[in-house]
Amino acid sequence: MKAAVWYGARDVRVTEREVTPPGPDEVLLSVAYCGICGSDLHEYADGPHSVPVGKAHPASGVRAPLVLGHEFCGTVTAVGPAVRGLAAGDRVAVEPHYRCGACPRCLAGEYNICRHFGFAGLMGHGGLAEYATVPAYMAHRLPDEVPFEQAALFEPASVALHALRRGGDADSVAVVGLGPVGLLTVLLAARRGIRRIVASDIDPARLGLAARLGATEVVDARDAGEGDAGLRVRAACGGEGADVAFEVVGSQAALDTCLAATRRGGRTVLVGLGRRVSFDSSALVDNEHSIVASVGYRDTYPELIRLVGTEGLDLRPVVTSVIGLDDVVRAGFSSLLDGGDQIKILVSPSPSPSPSAPAPDSAPDSDSAPVPAPEARTPAAPAPAGRRGDSR
Repeated sequence: MKAAVWYGARDVRVTEREVTPPGPDEVLLSVAYCGICGSDLHEYADGPHSVPVGKAHPASGVRAPLVLGHEFCGTVTAVGPAVRGLAAGDRVAVEPHYRCGACPRCLAGEYNICRHFGFAGLMGHGGLAEYATVPAYMAHRLPDEVPFEQAALFEPASVALHALRRGGDADSVAVVGLGPVGLLTVLLAARRGIRRIVASDIDPARLGLAARLGATEVVDARDAGEGDAGLRVRAACGGEGADVAFEVVGSQAALDTCLAATRRGGRTVLVGLGRRVSFDSSALVDNEHSIVASVGYRDTYPELIRLVGTEGLDLRPVVTSVIGLDDVVRAGFSSLLDGGDQIKILVSPSPSPSPSAPAPDSAPDSDSAPVPAPEARTPAAPAPAGRRGDSR
């Protein structure tokens, strides 16, 4: 099979690899789509950040070189002998969080902060490939009403949904940074009925898209002086400030904007991936502001499946291109890093016709089957949008 393999910074190669048969508790799937995430860009541009290099990750047992891609979906082609509830032919979305199931946080249901925290596609082999093998607990069966083009967006949408949950009840929110996760935060905030949603970015096209997705006000921060963007967002929230602000960039400037935009007693949720930041602790105390972090997600896929499958939610407006696996570096990573009009790029690996899945170490149960040819896929034409403005 073909796969996009990370060997080092600026060194991702589309190479031929053996298809890995599923272990006892694993499933093999033919990948329909895999999105390129900001985390993938960081690894490509100047990694390793999360990719294990010297030592294998404890949950995956894998170290570099590894197959990138954690935003993926596809069709099950074989299952391990201990797998129940999934069968060859099932359409699934992959929730790529590794979990041990035994640490205190897993036992408390908080598997997104498992002591062996990690993601398939960053800490283990992922979905930028024709086939992927993952633990069965990662696979969520999709109803016929949920197309693959939507399921490929469940991972970034889950980041947004979990961040909104971390933010708590709110009548007004500010979203600073309109990359895919920021835009999906706007969309899901509107879906939750939040009355006032203020979106801020430096890209006019992304601001326009945010307005179409449900932002009630937009703030163009291109010409904002130091501290001005936060004051503009505060003013757009009626002068009092937002109940909750979402920092979806991972930068000092975005954090400053969020803190300035948040009302007394309000909350800032850190979603973006950044380095060290600083803040005025006296101002934080005087205003009784809260800063909380949001990492990954938990128990989000069932809600997204319901929202898309039965309530008509459409996540696809954030998609700007669908490309083939052979073009993942030139038209994917390089295109996103170079700026331009890309927001979310989906990769369609298009497996070769009718390869056979290797036999697993243990004989599969009756649900296993040879790998079939992929189903026909006709992605919807995405709306154009602005250049990359944040890390998420």
